[in-house]
Amino acid sequence: MRLDGALMFARFAFPPNELGYCGPDASAELLERAAAGGGGPQLRALARGFTGAWPYLELIAAANAIGDPLDARVVEAYWLGNVLLDRVRPRELADSVATRFGSQVRDRDRLLAPIGDGALPHHGFHVFGVYPWVGLLRAGRVDEPLSVLERCRIRWGRVESLAGDEAIVTSRPLRWTGTRLELGVPRQETVIAGRRGYQLTSELRVGDWCALHWGWACQRLSARQLRALAGYTRRQLAAVNRAPYPAPASVLS
Repeated sequence: MRLDGALMFARFAFPPNELGYCGPDASAELLERAAAGGGGPQLRALARGFTGAWPYLELIAAANAIGDPLDARVVEAYWLGNVLLDRVRPRELADSVATRFGSQVRDRDRLLAPIGDGALPHHGFHVFGVYPWVGLLRAGRVDEPLSVLERCRIRWGRVESLAGDEAIVTSRPLRWTGTRLELGVPRQETVIAGRRGYQLTSELRVGDWCALHWGWACQRLSARQLRALAGYTRRQLAAVNRAPYPAPASVLS
């Protein structure tokens, strides 16, 4: 059975919302409703308050003739990646990005360059290509930008152990070579599996692969979703690495 799109959106949107980075002031409600495992009109209304992500959902849905931006296929495309992304024309993405963020950068070409090199309306593009952190890496600042990029992107990890509200997972962190942003060697880390009995996903078992966002385990990944997330992440990294300009937009959404 396909996961409800609003519920899937909430699972990934909660971790940054809890930190105050995006969306309405409703992190407690998001966590409770995500833990309950159902969608419904309340979650759908909350999703519209995420003004950074919502236009991407609308863009993906429109390009695929899907009437609902919270259709599970659309939500999956944005957070993890699937074939719906490839049906969004580069010009449509460029127009959307320029309209939303073009006034906030000095040189609009710097913002749009990754799109010309193959970027798609995936969360990875928003993290790597719209936020200012890759530009800061290229300017010589490494520690803070790399840490934020690592936590903000949707990552994948294999569950090694589960204990209470924590899980130990093996994942591949980002590394900065001095000229390129790429995936490093696998390492173990501790992530949040729940809080006070509330879990974004209750499906995890040792050996599972899961999606990670801002230190939380958000969702168990099927083999197809794991391949998609890894593949589309690499595509967004490649596009940003090829782009001749950093993209120093001063936006966080």
